[in-house]
Amino acid sequence: MAGKKVIGVLALQGAFVEHQAALRRCKAEAIRVRSKEDVKAIDGLIIPGGESTTIGRLLVDYDLGDSIIERSRAGMPVFGTCAGMIVMAKEIPGSDQYSLGLMDISARRNAFGRQVDSFEAYLDVKGQAKKIKGVFIRAPYVDRVWGETEVLSVYDGKVVMARENNLLVSSFHPELTPDLTVHKYFLGML
Repeated sequence: MAGKKVIGVLALQGAFVEHQAALRRCKAEAIRVRSKEDVKAIDGLIIPGGESTTIGRLLVDYDLGDSIIERSRAGMPVFGTCAGMIVMAKEIPGSDQYSLGLMDISARRNAFGRQVDSFEAYLDVKGQAKKIKGVFIRAPYVDRVWGETEVLSVYDGKVVMARENNLLVSSFHPELTPDLTVHKYFLGML
């Protein structure tokens, strides 16, 4: 464990700049990931919110999917927020878009409504003493978990945060609030 851990933020599309800023506020080294070489150089990866079909297509175009899958199966922590959750799911009902298929979850796209239905809510998160503010923008939710996946937070009867070993997902955007709790939780997974 010599040296500082390097966290990569997938920087193909979406809110990667905001995640990188949040990681830096946590005093973590954060780099943008756009190549297989970048994937090899990191100790953890965040897949940001954005447009899941676009992120999926770009993972194929940049030939990054297999590298991320390989590293995650070898134990590298991966955190997907919003669209990142969808890209990490093994099932996406009603969609045939590309997925990394990493996590034993079924993720419903835009499940809370359209852009105009975006909202903020304070969430109880397992293991956290205080509520965490969640920013939901065209947010998905997890409609089914199996295997070793553990539900960490539920909003309005819907799973909005879950973990399976080295994998973490949230429906909401923790990078859009000043609260670093979720990013620190992810860093603790390293």
